[in-house]
Amino acid sequence: MPRANRYFVPGHVWHITHRCHKREFLLKFSRDRQNWIKWLFEAWKRYQLQILNYTVTSNHIHLLVFSEEDVTALPRSIQLVAGRTAQEYNQRKNRKGAFWEDRYHATAVDTDKHLLKCMLYIDLNMVRAGVVEHPRQWPFTGYHEITSPPERYRLINREKLLEFLEGTDEATLVRDYASWVDDALGCGERREPDWTNSIAVGTRAFVERIQAKLGFKAVGRKIIGNDKSPGSVLRETPDSYNAHFGDEIGVLRQNNSLLLWNVLSQNSTD
Repeated sequence: MPRANRYFVPGHVWHITHRCHKREFLLKFSRDRQNWIKWLFEAWKRYQLQILNYTVTSNHIHLLVFSEEDVTALPRSIQLVAGRTAQEYNQRKNRKGAFWEDRYHATAVDTDKHLLKCMLYIDLNMVRAGVVEHPRQWPFTGYHEITSPPERYRLINREKLLEFLEGTDEATLVRDYASWVDDALGCGERREPDWTNSIAVGTRAFVERIQAKLGFKAVGRKIIGNDKSPGSVLRETPDSYNAHFGDEIGVLRQNNSLLLWNVLSQNSTD
């Protein structure tokens, strides 16, 4: 089976998706989901990975992070969190074999409204799955810390989050994020594969910068759209890897294209 190629450029926000092996529900027990969060906290302490949001489901995770110039911070963090979660689960269950798909998927995300849309997409994951009616009912998501920051053991880097959400201060974030989630719920809980199929999502200028930083890996990719587009994606081309795992995971190929990104309606961020 083909492996998903994976690129990482430091100095940008990245949306990480990592699935359990063969989409098995290996995170179905709350203790294992909490264990993943525990090791994420440890990764933050060890590697200074700046966490902006997350959700742990029963068979995959979503993680929104920012890494400065340390190109090893993200892969080392994922290795720690995924490895320790799998090790402790297998020991408890007397189980052998893979716990995760061998590679996670990473999508570069632009700041401001694109970052907010990605945050909402992450927090609404279990609503789209039909498990809960509102993210407040799912304990294993960053929604709770964003709307009600704890005094201790904070996981989300609020300072960096506010820096990227231009024009938003601490009071506004606490007061309005729940309303933004409710507005997004009112628009329908549709899945947007661009957040999990793409190499980059954002303005055309942002996606072009990511394309340029990929260097020779981006040779031959065409740009589709125009400068007036509300957003663009550098999307992966479906192949046998996608066919096996569905359209949330893709493979990077030389014929990737920049495609128009259909952003949510303005109501979702008002």
